[in-house]
Formats: sequence, structure tokens, C-alpha cells
Amino acid sequence: MSETASHAGLRLLRNAEVYAPRPLGRQHLLLGGGKILWMGAQAPELPQAVLADSIDLQGRRLIPGLIDGHVHVTGGGGEAGFRTRVPAPTLSRYTRAGVTSVVGLLGTDDLARSTRELVAAVYALREEGLNAWGYCGGYHLPPATLTGSVRGDVVFIEPLIGAGEVAISDHRSSQPTLDELLRLASEAHVAGLMSGKAGIVHLHLGDGARGLELVRQALERSELPARVFNPTHVNRRKALFEEALELARRGCWIDLTAFPVEEGEDAWSADEALQRYLDSGAPPERVTVSSDAGGCLPCFDADGRVCGMDVGESGALLDSLNAVLARGVALERALPAYTLNPAQLLRLDGKGRIGVGADADLVTLDERGAAHDVFIGGVAHLRDGAIVRHGQFETPARPTGASAPIPPQH
Repeated sequence: MSETASHAGLRLLRNAEVYAPRPLGRQHLLLGGGKILWMGAQAPELPQAVLADSIDLQGRRLIPGLIDGHVHVTGGGGEAGFRTRVPAPTLSRYTRAGVTSVVGLLGTDDLARSTRELVAAVYALREEGLNAWGYCGGYHLPPATLTGSVRGDVVFIEPLIGAGEVAISDHRSSQPTLDELLRLASEAHVAGLMSGKAGIVHLHLGDGARGLELVRQALERSELPARVFNPTHVNRRKALFEEALELARRGCWIDLTAFPVEEGEDAWSADEALQRYLDSGAPPERVTVSSDAGGCLPCFDADGRVCGMDVGESGALLDSLNAVLARGVALERALPAYTLNPAQLLRLDGKGRIGVGADADLVTLDERGAAHDVFIGGVAHLRDGAIVRHGQFETPARPTGASAPIPPQH
């Protein structure tokens, strides 16, 4: 049955082991209109005429769709010449990894890549069925914008929910001063108040020795709420992670990056950092994990030149979640960092949880912890581990001369 028909009718998911993120045991869920309409321990008796689909999940774990809050939806890179510009990830690169919502941003290259291009990429992902938003700006100040100001972008450009990723403590940054950071944060905060959006500044942290000193000064010398300052990559150095823990206790949300960490490196992997965070006594709701998908993960020599690079993947989120579970952390304790916590920080109503009235963004996990089924707004993108909904330019090959159809809208 086509997904167009399924979206028009009701979909019943039976025999799911639900983590909402808290464990709810074996449940049945009725989906319709993009929402979870009903959930209960006893399967409802419904006339077949109203059911577009009924799926027996056979006791697989059902979790909220993952929210990847740091994605280069236009592609990243470019630090070692134009040939190192990373291509934009395609739809299934997210969905096969259990990601149902992304927040796009610009990084080092906020010149050749623009806020205009970012917004277009967000709209394209939405048309393909993914939940997507973005930040205006990039590494540098003054920030790249569409309207001429951060406040104007967040208030008037619907998909833009804050500013980022603004670089600090990094040789690639514009070396912002405290006054510049406070002006930017005040613009984002007031825009959030006016629009009901997140209104945060997502801060890229480099390897610089100054670490989070600029954020500490901002908290001490202004009236801005701590939640406005959202540092990411804070597990890239062990000392930086300790600084971030203290900021979380002061009210900031901190973001861990699921990047590869070599043995003996002065960094924490996302799974080890998350376990350490949860065991530290810091507020458990103020930590998130993101992938840096589509972004360049470079290393630099003493002169600041790229000496090697990797590319971030959204699949790193599920990998890190499974790694933290292997450390003995319970799923219901680890899961909020990938679902509920980013939804609350980003003020994405209906996301990050499973319950009646919530959005039907759902993922089932197989016995290995891989995504087995993925539903976004109740529409299947992955079924039994196979992609059933492709992006416009990743549709399986067709005979010569056959035209590629435009994916159905919903």
C-alpha cells in the first residue's frame, strides 16, 4: 500500500516495547494525521475500512525519532580548498540512522555557502518528508543573514530558530569579543521571545586554551538567561568537558558531538562523555548529543593547515547510543539526550517523546540496536531495515529514458 494512502488513513502499530523515553512496556499505538492518536496496552478493535495499515512490531523497542541538532544540510568543509567542500547529505542518510528531525547550520564556510542556500536546503528536506529547521549565521561575525539581522531572520524566516554555529576558542573564528557575543545573544534571545522559537546561540568550541571563558564572562556580566548560550563539541578536550559541566549546572544546555576518538586522545567519545555527565550530578535534562553530519572533521598542523579530515554522519548518533548502553546505562536514562532534551531546548513541540498528541516520529530498534522501522509524521521511511522513501536524487536506478518521479508531499 502506498504511503499516500497510509497517510490518508489510520496506521496501527501493535506490540511495541515503548520507551517514551521512560519505559511504558508493551503498547499498541494508533497513528493518524501525523500524530499519535491513541496508545494502550490492549489492541483496539477497529473496522478495516478505517485502517490503512496494521503493523506487528513483535516486541521491538519503540523510541521517539532522534533529533540531530547539528547538521551541515548544505555540506560543510572547504578548509583545504574548494575541492574539500563536502556534498550535502541525502534524505536516507538521516532516516536510515533513525533521525527524524535535523537542525541545519553553516560552519567555516559561511561565505560561499549562504543562509539563503541553507533555508533552501531545509525546505527541500521538508518536501522530502524530514522535519528540518536551521540557524542563521555561521562561524564568523558579523553573522550571515537573510534580512540583515539575526533578530529579523528568526522572527520573519519561519525555519530559522536561532544563530549558529558561531566559533569561539578556534583559529578559524572571527575572534569575537565579549561585547560582540553579548550583542549577538541579545538579538537571538529577543527574537526567540517575539517568535516563540528557541532563540539560542549555538556555539562551536575549538581546541583553544580559552575554552568557555567567553561564555562564563557573558553569564557574569549580562542579564541574559544561561540557556541562550549553547556550546557544542564540548567533549573534544577533557578539560573543556569539565568546564561545560559547570556551565550546565549554571543553566546552559551543552552538546556532545558523536565524532571518532582515538585511543589515548585528549577527548571523550560521546558515549563516555554522556555517561560521565549523567553520573556527575549535573541536570540530566541539559545535555544533548549531535552528529555534525555533513560537516568536515579536520585535524590541523601547528601552522593551522589541514593535515587530515573525516566527514560526520548522522549514523554516529545511534552508534553512540548503543555504545553508552553497552556501558551499562539504561536506555531510558540515555535516550533523553537524543530526543526529549533537544526538543525542549529547541522548543520543538510534539517532538522527542511518545504519547497521545505527540508527533508520530517513531523509530523501532532491532536486536543489534539498528533502526528497523522509521516513521515521520506517521509516514514510513524505513521498513524492516529497508529504505522505502528516497530523496529526489537518490531514487534507485531506472531504465534509460525513465523519468524520476517527484516524491509525494505530505
